[in-house]
Amino acid sequence: MSVAGKVVLVTGAARGIGAEYARSLGQAGAHVVAGDIADCGAVAAAAGNDAFAVTLDVTDVASCDRMAERAMERFGRIDGLINNAALYGSLRGGRFNQIAETDWDAAMAVNVKGIWNCCKAAVPGMRQSGGGSIVNIASLAATYGMPFALHYTTSKAAVIGLTRGLARELGRDSIRVNAVAPSAVMTEGTAEFFGEKMDRGLEVIRAGQSIQRTLEPADLVGTIAWLIGDGSKFVTGQTIAVDGGTVLL
Repeated sequence: MSVAGKVVLVTGAARGIGAEYARSLGQAGAHVVAGDIADCGAVAAAAGNDAFAVTLDVTDVASCDRMAERAMERFGRIDGLINNAALYGSLRGGRFNQIAETDWDAAMAVNVKGIWNCCKAAVPGMRQSGGGSIVNIASLAATYGMPFALHYTTSKAAVIGLTRGLARELGRDSIRVNAVAPSAVMTEGTAEFFGEKMDRGLEVIRAGQSIQRTLEPADLVGTIAWLIGDGSKFVTGQTIAVDGGTVLL
């Protein structure tokens, strides 16, 4: 189940759960490429093990290609891709017919098209390496059906569909594609999204969980590492809920 020696691209790595993935995987021996539209140099430094940061705009396929190219130049292979970059905290919620069209389009461009772009960039390197693992970050918003944020909920439901379809396409290349669907995680993005209603929002979410505490970024690391590592090499097309037992599949 070790990730030692694996070359892993992590998008949206500047803060929150993406930063936690990058740091934890690097400290566990993976070679991490940390990408974000914001600076993630400090995250790469904390990850260690030759990790480095790249400026990444997942809506720009050329930017995604450059990330993959730099990984191949530095390490000569790509073993894993964690598609974590997403619009969340900056989105404004509300009734479905009151959501701004610009917010809807932006959520789809980053949360869905961004994954497509990064997969297109990384898969050639994985094929050259003999296989790999793609982990897409979905959300409880999709598996439960979160209201008053239909742009976010719909985008994360699309992530699950993309995961399933791509898993069938890439299985012959020994590339696994899975998704992780967390509950609300205690991050800067969650604080921004809920704003002054955060305490009440997290209270309602906890009440629906079997394990009634708020998720922390570290709670996701074990599942991510397992999916990137060889312990899950016969697992593909799955969406794993890390939600404290909210949605029981």
